[in-house]
Amino acid sequence: MTNPPNVRSAPQPAPASTPAQPPGAPGSGPAPHPGTPPPGARPAAGSPLRGALSGARTRLRTAATTEPGRLQIIGAVLAALVVAFGTVTAFEVSGRASAADDVVSRSQPLSADAASVYRSLADADTAASSGFLAGARNEPAEVRERYEKDIALASRLLVKAATNTDGSSESGRQIATLNEQLPVYTGRIETARSYNRQGLPLGGAYLRFANEQMTKVLLPAAQKLYDAETARLDRDDEDARFWPVFSLLVGVLALGALFWAQRRNYRHTNRVFNHGMLAATAASTVVLLWLVVAHTVAGAQLNEARTSGQQSLKVLNDARISSLKARANENLVLVARGAVLTDDGKNDKYETEYGENMRDLGEGLSRAQRMADDGEGRDPVRAAATSVTTWQQKHQKVSETDKSGDYEGAVRQVIGSKDSTGQSFDQVDAALEKALAHEQREFTRAAEDGRSALGGLPAGAAVLGVLGALGAILGINRRLSEYR
Repeated sequence: MTNPPNVRSAPQPAPASTPAQPPGAPGSGPAPHPGTPPPGARPAAGSPLRGALSGARTRLRTAATTEPGRLQIIGAVLAALVVAFGTVTAFEVSGRASAADDVVSRSQPLSADAASVYRSLADADTAASSGFLAGARNEPAEVRERYEKDIALASRLLVKAATNTDGSSESGRQIATLNEQLPVYTGRIETARSYNRQGLPLGGAYLRFANEQMTKVLLPAAQKLYDAETARLDRDDEDARFWPVFSLLVGVLALGALFWAQRRNYRHTNRVFNHGMLAATAASTVVLLWLVVAHTVAGAQLNEARTSGQQSLKVLNDARISSLKARANENLVLVARGAVLTDDGKNDKYETEYGENMRDLGEGLSRAQRMADDGEGRDPVRAAATSVTTWQQKHQKVSETDKSGDYEGAVRQVIGSKDSTGQSFDQVDAALEKALAHEQREFTRAAEDGRSALGGLPAGAAVLGVLGALGAILGINRRLSEYR
């Protein structure tokens, strides 16, 4: 078979040359790297962040597959928990310590000042009516001084309260009312004294107008001020006694994690103790026990201050105010001489109110005696109750003398220097003042003990938290050194 001749292929024509591309033109330069966005395209939003998170997750998963990596993760978590425990404890306890300090140094003193404003105003009204009965020319100097001292004290306490109170609050509004109306009251009292000095009956009318302003405007405003300040005291007291639940939860979680880490360490190494983690556990345990004990003691002391101190103070203040009102109404019975009747027109208004005040006074003294927890608190209350009984007996004689037509004799039995109802009232007032002073000391002592129980805990918790975290890190590093 004959092979075909070897025929050489004809040369192919050369392809036409491609013109050169200008710099920057499409298609010029090296080929883009795969995955690189084309020129002018916007990068996907969040890609760097997603990449960083993805890388972190990858590194974490990789680390978790080796024992050194797992130890590093455990150390970081333990340190974070212990530091968080110290920080949260310091923050929560600081708030409660601040509330306890407010109870001692701000809320309770303002509440006591509000009660003193009420008492001073009521006592000033009582002194004014007593002086009027004695006559402008025969008014005892001590009665006039007592009136002026009461007005000055009320004014000074109102200024003090205004500097510690927001003007838009309920307390601020009542303070404004008292500051506006008090000069009106004192002006009417001075007008009554002026007419009384001249022997004009118009003086008695002005005194009744002043008393009406006191009982319908000034004293209700003072009562609202006292209620508002007492409510603020109750809020601070509740804030100080509220348990730091979040701190306790974080503390239990931190201790649980530390115990788990040490058990894990024992199972892997058969070593009973890791000194670093043991120190972290000890620091966290100290903080937790300190927190529980300190808050328990603080709560118990603040509760004692509230039940044995503040509540007794309120009952005694109410009783003292009832006695002051009763005394003012007793005086006004003789000033008005039956000119002012009750709404039904059947009875003397001031005599009726005197009876109501004395009933309230008796009930208040009974409650105060039940609440007193020691002889120093009970004895003055008992003395006040005895003086109230004597006062009521003397008042009955005053009523009989006045009804018999002996007006001057009745006046002497009310404001006289010997064997008068005024003496009985002074004995009641002195005994109640002594009881109030005792209960105030009891409140202050218990509240200060409650505040002191929390002292040092915020700073101590922060320091121990840092030391505990450092111990946890050192304990983990001790294990890591075994793999190097």
